[in-house]
Amino acid sequence: MRVALDTNILAYAENVNGTGKRDTALDLIRRLPQDAVVIPVQTLGELFNVLVRKAGKSRADARTTLLEWRDTFAVVETSPEIMLAAADLATDHQFGIWDAVILSAAAQAGCRLLLSEDLHDGFTWAGVTVVNPFTSTRHPLLEALLRVE
Repeated sequence: MRVALDTNILAYAENVNGTGKRDTALDLIRRLPQDAVVIPVQTLGELFNVLVRKAGKSRADARTTLLEWRDTFAVVETSPEIMLAAADLATDHQFGIWDAVILSAAAQAGCRLLLSEDLHDGFTWAGVTVVNPFTSTRHPLLEALLRVE
């Protein structure tokens, strides 16, 4: 089962917003099978902005962080097809376009889950279910993925 990561998961792992969520995000990322994880390129772009604007990192340091994530997990590029599907998703379900791009990229990559604290927990589109990994009860699909070792 493939899983995509939204920006907030990576931002928390980079210690943006405190150690509580950082520890949870890092534990989650470490437990996920590396070959099952993808990162939409939109996630990396948003992470760069968060690291520079919110975390106060230099642009060079933020770029290095992006390279580290790119070297760790597969990255899904934003194709014209992904953008058009995202526009449909944004229109039909009132998503912001950039959130829709992330969800559309996850679907294009064959993901079953998109881990995100910001999108609608439990929302399913094109075979991808949005799961908030910070809730007190883990979604059964995420739990099953974390048990695979």
